[in-house]
Amino acid sequence: MKTVIDFIEAKKEGRKISMVSTYEYWSAAICEEAGIDSILVGDSAGMVVQGLDTTLPVTLEEMIYHAKAVRRGAPNTFIVVDMPFMSYQVSVEDAVKNAGKIMKETGANAVKIEGGEEVAHIIEKLVSVGIPVMGHLGLTPQSVHALGGYRIQGKSEEQQKKIIKDAKVLEQAGVFSIVLEAVPSRLAKEITEFVEVATIGIGAGKYTDGQILVFHDMMGFFDRSPKFVKRYVEGKKLFIQALEEYREEIQKGKFPEQKHIYE
Repeated sequence: MKTVIDFIEAKKEGRKISMVSTYEYWSAAICEEAGIDSILVGDSAGMVVQGLDTTLPVTLEEMIYHAKAVRRGAPNTFIVVDMPFMSYQVSVEDAVKNAGKIMKETGANAVKIEGGEEVAHIIEKLVSVGIPVMGHLGLTPQSVHALGGYRIQGKSEEQQKKIIKDAKVLEQAGVFSIVLEAVPSRLAKEITEFVEVATIGIGAGKYTDGQILVFHDMMGFFDRSPKFVKRYVEGKKLFIQALEEYREEIQKGKFPEQKHIYE
């Protein structure tokens, strides 16, 4: 199993890191079999699995539930778990308690926290008690309302300066890696060269130290995908075709065949 050290060494050696965000046993098992370096159990489960409009309603208990399933599917993969909205913002004490609960109950290797300078003291405390932390800058979905929606971040000079500063602050606080979401490629490149920890991009161009996509997005389970998503297979179409064939075979008496019947 990889460790936080592997993220740093991969950056130093120029080896790109592959990450996938997913939420259940079967897709995690597929990721491990395919050799994916790391899995993020994202609070995007609220949108992908539950059909919510944002990640905000997702609870700590729900994250633990999904992370347990992912660990069972991928016992040998480095797993990061999102700390959901308001599980760490209230106080450092709450953050330590909730992050510890995630680590103890799920077998995860690390947690992920959104935000920059404003959460640095929380990250520093978590790291000091032995909980590895991945940072997250740029488009931070838990701040969707404060950001005015799901918008590209870092387009203005002021935003760019803040994100660069936040990246260095997170590094100093002890993160082993930083997710950069929905930022211009040139900004992601600058940050990647500026910090010593590994950067993982999602909608941040090709110059980051690694990439992450949501399993269900890259498998084409939704009608539309964000610009930054590559659909590696049209999963929804394949599933519909299979289900249509199943329905028709039932109607025509073709299923079950003799080989599917117990005598």
